[in-house]
Amino acid sequence: MTGARNILVVAHALRDDTVAAALRVAEALAAAGARPVLAASDRVELDAVIARVPTTATLGVDVAVGELELAIVLGGDGTILRAAELVRGGTAPVLGINMGHVGFLAEIERDDMDDAVRRAISRDYGVERRMALAVRVEDASDTTIYETWALNEATVEKASRERMLEVVVAIDGRPLSTFGCDGMVVSTPTGSTAYNFSAGGPVIWPSVEAIAVVPLSAHALFAKPLVVGPEASVAIEVLERTNGTGILWCDGRRSHDLPPGARVVVHRSDEPVRLARLHPAAFTDRLVRKFRLPVTGWRGPADHIDPAGGAA
Repeated sequence: MTGARNILVVAHALRDDTVAAALRVAEALAAAGARPVLAASDRVELDAVIARVPTTATLGVDVAVGELELAIVLGGDGTILRAAELVRGGTAPVLGINMGHVGFLAEIERDDMDDAVRRAISRDYGVERRMALAVRVEDASDTTIYETWALNEATVEKASRERMLEVVVAIDGRPLSTFGCDGMVVSTPTGSTAYNFSAGGPVIWPSVEAIAVVPLSAHALFAKPLVVGPEASVAIEVLERTNGTGILWCDGRRSHDLPPGARVVVHRSDEPVRLARLHPAAFTDRLVRKFRLPVTGWRGPADHIDPAGGAA
């Protein structure tokens, strides 16, 4: 099937509604002459798709990541993060169809799924690049022992509930402060509405390229959320005198143990994550819709904004 349009279908396979939706999407793709692709880890749970659409291929076996045109994701933010992991190393954008609750990364809701698939087949969508983070762990001798990436956030957390971590935070190779805490969150603008938001960090508009650094339950006078530039390097060192060990989590999916003396270095990744967008919409509207924010009383857009910044 040389020249086939390979479209990855990723679904929350433990829910009957998303499995049924995956089958509908695969059938629509096959009917349009495209080839549905499943991750190898999904083939057992999505066996109904393989049975009904025998042309379904397997990612990494029949189709390489670089051969994917698009990933259609059925689920919530966790499923979208998994899809971003699956397409990493290629150029395929991710189109999220929210089958969960908040679904902040998703482009549309489940009621619009058929129209979304039609537009995906027609290539009727835009692509938005989102900044990602490159993450590495160094041991006490500065040797790199682990490397990964994150779309939402990299978090350094205490491994034991009973003990706090003692850390040094450094920006661009210069130490900023030392304190005890439950952990640290280093977030992208995309992740600013996730763990960063829950930890009291700022919401950052996707058009603003920046990195948020937020302490978790810090025992310190100066332990406020920070926002640094996109080219900054953020380092978090687990002090050797600390009473406990830590653990690194990236997007809640990839982890690595942090012994005393370990250093986590986070900076902007050279490889962004691509999100497929069907509707150009203001980020403000997305916040209002997803968080159900009250906007009663707004009198509509101003016809003119005066130079002083007020509505005329």
